[in-house]
Amino acid sequence: MLSFSSSQLLVALLLIIYVGSILVSSHSREVTGRQDYIGASLLPSSHPEKATGRKSTLPVIHRDGHSHPRSSSEQSRDIVQIIRLDNERVAFIQSKFRGVDQTLSSGKVRLGAILGAGNYVVNISLGTPKRGLTVAFDTGSALTWTQCLPCVVSCYRQVNLIFDPSRSSSYRNVSCASTTCAQIASGTSVPPSCSGSTCLYGIIYGDSSYSNGFFATEKLTLSPTDKINNFQFGCGQDNQGLFGSLDGLMGLSRDRISIVEQTASKYGRIFSYCLPDTSTPTGYLSLGAGGRSSAAFTPMLTLSEPSFYGVKLVAINIEGKRLPISPTVFSRAGTIIDSGTVITRLPRTAYRALRTAFRQAMRRYLRARPPPGLILDTCYNLRRSINPHIPSVTFTFGGDVNINLTRNNLLYTISRSCECLAFTGNSDDSSMGIYGNVQQLKFEVTFNLPRRQIGFVPNSC
Repeated sequence: MLSFSSSQLLVALLLIIYVGSILVSSHSREVTGRQDYIGASLLPSSHPEKATGRKSTLPVIHRDGHSHPRSSSEQSRDIVQIIRLDNERVAFIQSKFRGVDQTLSSGKVRLGAILGAGNYVVNISLGTPKRGLTVAFDTGSALTWTQCLPCVVSCYRQVNLIFDPSRSSSYRNVSCASTTCAQIASGTSVPPSCSGSTCLYGIIYGDSSYSNGFFATEKLTLSPTDKINNFQFGCGQDNQGLFGSLDGLMGLSRDRISIVEQTASKYGRIFSYCLPDTSTPTGYLSLGAGGRSSAAFTPMLTLSEPSFYGVKLVAINIEGKRLPISPTVFSRAGTIIDSGTVITRLPRTAYRALRTAFRQAMRRYLRARPPPGLILDTCYNLRRSINPHIPSVTFTFGGDVNINLTRNNLLYTISRSCECLAFTGNSDDSSMGIYGNVQQLKFEVTFNLPRRQIGFVPNSC
């Protein structure tokens, strides 16, 4: 059972306020966003384990998946906000591969991963007795964290009750002298602090959101039969930002503190997910082997930033015709696959070739003007078109893996009268390419770290 002395709480409070003041003062600009309310009662009660044959499978919905109907103007404003946050996430990821130091003006704290706005959520439980939580999962982040009472500094509003470690018999603080504490920096880019003998973490996201608190271990429950003891997580005492009403974050990157590595002995460093689209509101996240036998696997590459999942993009075809893009365009930049980036980023040369061919194939349809400030530049009004012919697009990855994209993978809906090509070009051909989650919709994507493979199966949720 957790207990804090008054002196420990005071020291922790001072440290958290100190770290938080650095973060906030260095990011004074305001970023506003819609509050998304996703709680346990909003996820489907049925469990997809029977369909996939794996016992550690969690239902997945988009963080906006339950939202009430919105007007066209409201939806457009939301999309602009989502894309803006997506741009910030991409800028940070690409800066890491360029070797740009994201040190804040204070020189003391580095930016952590970018949460962004394109997240999907699952339900988990922490503690003994267990407390249900709804968290975003992210292949670009390592640390799993949630808000914790007593919220020594500040907690944002969430739908579920905030986790109270004092009511759990399995909660333990991590010692500041332990190797576990020292590993935090690899997953947060922020060195740990200490409150007496207790390890403290801090992480700030590119949109100025942040979480600070105690680094601890707890019993993690994924399903009635799957429990992980001594799971390392952040117990946030000071949390603010654009998290909506989510209870926290689950990190799935290749890092020592991610859930993938922490559960390696149980699930073998293998996980899969299927992100739902509007026609199928529920997908799944599975930890462990047992994916579909029909998966086509491409090699998983380890790039200069090894926590990300690299893939080798070889070619793009439209209507069965290979675009005139030199393979060196893709190999120079490199490509990662990311669950939290919305819009796929391509080398400038590759995007221009795709855009030109797509526009030519769609020349019979009415073009639409996207909202101001949107990076998407190839949009159509298909509202009155009956069964419009959307050109087929195929991405070819290493290992001769061909990914055939459907309309929902190609067009991003801004409003009922505006659908845009869900790709954009980088500023040059040397910036990292990112295969985003629009192109992953309804595919089962399997990450097999021991075999260094990433698999794809279409129409899986």
